Amino acid sequence: MTDPLTSDHGTGDLPQDMAETVHVPVGGHPYDIVIGEGLIDRLGALVRPHLARAKTVIVSDATVADLYMERAVNSLEKAGIACGHIILPPGEASKSFAQLEQLTDTLLDHKVERRDCIVALGGGVIGDLAGFASSIVLRGMGFIQVPTTLLAQVDSSVGGKTGINTRHGKNLIGSFHQPRLVVSDLAVLDTLPSRELQAGFAEVVKYGLIGDPAFFAWLEQNAGPVLGGDRAAQRHAVAVSCRAKARIVAEDERENGRRALLNLGHTFGHALEAALGYDGRLLHGEAVAVGCVMASSLAARLGLAHHDECIRVERLFAAAGMKTRAHQLADTLSAGDLLAHMAQDKKVENDRLVLISGPIGDARILRGVETDIVAAVLEDSLKHPAA
Repeated sequence: MTDPLTSDHGTGDLPQDMAETVHVPVGGHPYDIVIGEGLIDRLGALVRPHLARAKTVIVSDATVADLYMERAVNSLEKAGIACGHIILPPGEASKSFAQLEQLTDTLLDHKVERRDCIVALGGGVIGDLAGFASSIVLRGMGFIQVPTTLLAQVDSSVGGKTGINTRHGKNLIGSFHQPRLVVSDLAVLDTLPSRELQAGFAEVVKYGLIGDPAFFAWLEQNAGPVLGGDRAAQRHAVAVSCRAKARIVAEDERENGRRALLNLGHTFGHALEAALGYDGRLLHGEAVAVGCVMASSLAARLGLAHHDECIRVERLFAAAGMKTRAHQLADTLSAGDLLAHMAQDKKVENDRLVLISGPIGDARILRGVETDIVAAVLEDSLKHPAA
């Protein structure tokens, strides 16, 4: 990729209380991402112009609802918007057929109409599940994303991918369904456990690896401020990430080409998640971090990147406090098992793996990568260092 996704990597002088808007000019359904502080308390005013009818149903999980549901409902009702709510169990296990069925039934119990709007208040699991439900209930309802994790703010809430997991793998059942609006309140990041922040940081790093070496270098210098609560650094990281994703999604909404670059680290990462059974031991962003290190190793083995770039990639994730090797995750993992899960990936073409790899800032789509090379990358990541 020759042109950087963004070139300005100062944190800027935008007043702390002002919101920043990133436009996503996708197909017939363009929308905005609003990034700022205290936005949940302004949710009603932000949402109202995007409603065909002043009725919403908030979908959240028990953890997030305890923190933000009352404030979100109060803001919506203050704006004259009728508001129901549905609370689901937290965790990746909720991205299932069983929870989808329960959610759609409960939405119909609320007597929703097609002109009503679902508000997804939560992390990536809630956004994916509520978004998928909104795409199929009454053959399609509007929905609004209010992401409450860093990972959801920079990745899963943007671009319209929705879905659930199956025993065959992650996100294999789903739809493309763009939100009407994304509201990213940076203040929610203060309540996240450090592990959740780190998981989101992995997706931020991904954008530097895909097409912006200057942003990657900025992250090498600013990982501490982003993870430590520096609001200017966090806003910059979220805005740059969203602009990068918006540009790619606008060019390729349905992932027929360049959008596949956004899956950097994900084919490896999804295999790790599937092998561990989505049991909470491994967060999605943690899997992506290890997957990005594997992708960097693959690039070096294929002669696409220098070894020192692999060192920089692994060092950045390690500096953020993240695990970088598969052997650090569980003793039960094997290369054969991971390869079997990778074979179920959505990007497989004619039974051949399609992987994303390349030097820092210049990722590319690689088709037909030899299995023995991928196996060597996996074996290296699974190998315990010599005592």
